[in-house]
Amino acid sequence: MKTAVAHYTQPQQFEPLLPQKRLEELRVRTRALVEQSFRLAGGAHATTVASLRELVRAMNSYYSNRIEGQSTHPRNIERALRRDFSGKPDVARLQRLALAHIEAEREMEGLVDAGLQPLTWELLQRAHAAIYGRLPVAERALEGSIIDPGALRQRGVAVGRHEPPVAKALPAFLARFDEVYSRARPLEDVLFTIAAAHQRMAWVHPFLDGNGRACRLQTHCALWPLSAGLWSASRGFARQRDSYYALLDAADSPRQGDLDGRGNLSEQALWAWCDWFIGICEDQVKFMATMLDLDGMKTRIQALVAFRSSQDKGVRQEAALPLYHLFLAGPTPRGEFQQMTGLGERTARSLLSRLIETGLVTSDGHTAPVRFAFPLDALQFLLPELYPEAATQAGD
Repeated sequence: MKTAVAHYTQPQQFEPLLPQKRLEELRVRTRALVEQSFRLAGGAHATTVASLRELVRAMNSYYSNRIEGQSTHPRNIERALRRDFSGKPDVARLQRLALAHIEAEREMEGLVDAGLQPLTWELLQRAHAAIYGRLPVAERALEGSIIDPGALRQRGVAVGRHEPPVAKALPAFLARFDEVYSRARPLEDVLFTIAAAHQRMAWVHPFLDGNGRACRLQTHCALWPLSAGLWSASRGFARQRDSYYALLDAADSPRQGDLDGRGNLSEQALWAWCDWFIGICEDQVKFMATMLDLDGMKTRIQALVAFRSSQDKGVRQEAALPLYHLFLAGPTPRGEFQQMTGLGERTARSLLSRLIETGLVTSDGHTAPVRFAFPLDALQFLLPELYPEAATQAGD
């Protein structure tokens, strides 16, 4: 059993900040993962990818908040995106939290695209401020205190058996974090660096509350150049929540003898966390590659249309081919979509109207081209197991 250090006051107390041994094992897996991840968006049109990215962003919010035990149903998140909030205060509160996360994630991605280094205290601080600054004061209350968006905690805290650094020492720990993690690194070192940064920032626990959400958002941003928002580490964390917390906690452990690195904390436990983290990323990339396989998507679109046509007289089997065309080719003029159905003009127009009404197709206006969409009630066909909770009924 690890023994808690009563007071962390010096940055050397959270060394090592990166694993030091068996790095080639992590690099080999990273090289394969990077290659597969960069291929993900190759089949679908850019507008289809953008639509999927919005879905993943909402899913990230759901899973990150579920890890904290504060998630609301995906359908409630969908309503929140339309500014349709529940009349039940507890549900509306969770809707606002989900929406804040989604908007913060979009904002942080923009900062990374503009050149902000993601593995820095600045981005983490801005991520925390972006989430909590969108919440009303009453929903930032914590044990008699108010969470100040982006502000360092001013008192000590305990997280299970771990007692993070004393408040006055936080700037020194965060400066050391920046010094190590913001350095440019070879692509093959990126994943274990992101993993280690996630664990060590959670160890520092710079905020009074919201550290987990902010750290996961920082990790998302660090993965953004690689993932393009098409796969989600938070989904993997949430689906293995117990392992996530257990391995984070284990990496807090002090050094276990002469063979366990040369820092104050366990290098072996940090390596194990990085190994698990890369495994989560591998699973998510592999899963999404399967979901976006073109032959597989064609089959799933056909299955979806067959099911919808059996339930809804306004949907016809002839919709399958033009829907697959939208997935591949992107925005398509309405007349061209209707011609691809092979139906008469009136019937084809009616079919397209029904597809828009049910959310399978979307458009920016009555005469604008149409695009492929991913409505929640179609995900069990289009992207099975991506977001299975979306197929269940909301409690509100």
